[in-house]
Amino acid sequence: MKTALAAAAALMIAGGSAGSAQAAVAKVGTLTCKGGAGVGLILGSKKHYDCVFKPTKGAPQNYEGSVTQVGLDLGFTSSVTIIWAVFASTELPDRALAGDYVGANADASIGVGVGTKILVGGSKNSISLQPLSVQGQTGLNVAVGVADLSLR
Repeated sequence: MKTALAAAAALMIAGGSAGSAQAAVAKVGTLTCKGGAGVGLILGSKKHYDCVFKPTKGAPQNYEGSVTQVGLDLGFTSSVTIIWAVFASTELPDRALAGDYVGANADASIGVGVGTKILVGGSKNSISLQPLSVQGQTGLNVAVGVADLSLR
């Protein structure tokens, strides 16, 4: 299932989605997550974040997030800020982002660094999180693999 979702995320980014499905998806807001201090283990890591979803219509919504990375993850990070554009086929009700997301991940830092996570999931796997800007982080770290984001 996670492999299929990661493949779907890659297809959406590359523009490989069917034309009719692409036309129905719109940006519904931005999700900003801060935190992520921790140590990467050889085969992965789990880091915690405080997240705020700012919908294009309505009040901001707070979430607790955790990112589990599977793959090469070596080093440590002291702070991370990730900003995603949130895409969905319809306007989202309150708390609609709660759920699990999966996708591709690549990070690197020596002092100050960057990374990106492209994720798909949420309510009925209908929400796409695409990097609005690359994530900023501080530490000494390299990570490549699959990322799983859980928002509660």
